Amino acid sequence: MEGSVIQWRKLRKSKTAVFGIVVVALALLVSLTCYWIAPDATPDANRMLVEIAGRKPGFTQTFFLLPKNPPPPQRSWWQRTLYGQPDSNIFIAITAHEKTDSSFILGRYIDNGLSEKMTVGFSALPNHDDSRVITRTFWLGTDKFGRDILSRLLIGTRVSLLVGAVAMLISLAIGGLLGAVAGYYGGRSDNIVMWFINVIWSVPTLLLVFAITFLLGKGFWQVFVAVGLTMWVNVARLVRGQVMQARNLEYVQAAKALGFNDLRIILNHIAPNILGPVMVLAASNFASAMVIEAGLSFLGVGVQPPQPSWGGMIRDNYNFIITNNPLLALVPGFAIMLLVLAFNLLGNAIRDALDIRETRS
Repeated sequence: MEGSVIQWRKLRKSKTAVFGIVVVALALLVSLTCYWIAPDATPDANRMLVEIAGRKPGFTQTFFLLPKNPPPPQRSWWQRTLYGQPDSNIFIAITAHEKTDSSFILGRYIDNGLSEKMTVGFSALPNHDDSRVITRTFWLGTDKFGRDILSRLLIGTRVSLLVGAVAMLISLAIGGLLGAVAGYYGGRSDNIVMWFINVIWSVPTLLLVFAITFLLGKGFWQVFVAVGLTMWVNVARLVRGQVMQARNLEYVQAAKALGFNDLRIILNHIAPNILGPVMVLAASNFASAMVIEAGLSFLGVGVQPPQPSWGGMIRDNYNFIITNNPLLALVPGFAIMLLVLAFNLLGNAIRDALDIRETRS
């Protein structure tokens, strides 16, 4: 208990650890509340306004809200948190508006310097006040389909964290099991597991991910499983080495002498003592999984449109890098870089905090 307190204090004193914890905590908060804080809270932030496609950060546009008929059903709090809420109105970009006794006369925006006259009668509106006319600022601009970049960036945080978490858990489960079996029993079990590890290790990671993705198909959860199935090798090698060292120590021999079965010894006695290095590797795998998912989405075999993914956002907007609006592709790239850096810094800080020699000194 005292050692845990010392390690926590050491972790708090590390500026890099605090930075990593803050960034990861903010990303987790955003992923949980993204559909409540995003300007576009529709499912997948997929409100397409082609008239204002490819606009720069800070662009402002006035809209007229025309009610949908019939309106979409209102979702519960839980459903909106998970999936968002479809728009109840059609967003019509306008340049001017005038209210008469029986209708709204709108200047519908077509393109720069081009508009057309549009009349909306009061009979099509449940209320006739000026709240139908709103002005929105797109703080990070719009993509080539006119979707809000900020909203898709926020919702894409959930995809990145989910793929990192699921891939990490899969890699820990498979790698931990095989590594523990190989390290604890040795002999033929060790030879078989190490042969399998070497076979998987010989295949380039990206090619292996492609193969698994094509086998499972394109989709949200398929990508998570594909990434996780390629990251267990590092975990297995680490766990094997740690268990091989621990199996000859006195506390393990004492547990065997007391008649404890192998599963109890591995889970209750060895696993807690090798948790530190595994946690460090888990943080590294978390970051690596996000990078792999972004690469897959950039190549078109990852998370499929219209679901927002940071890699997919870079793919959709990378042509703007050489034009007058490079931030459309750079912003999701910066987001990937920041979150991966936070996990790597946090993993390094955990490694230092769990170092017994440094802790004692």
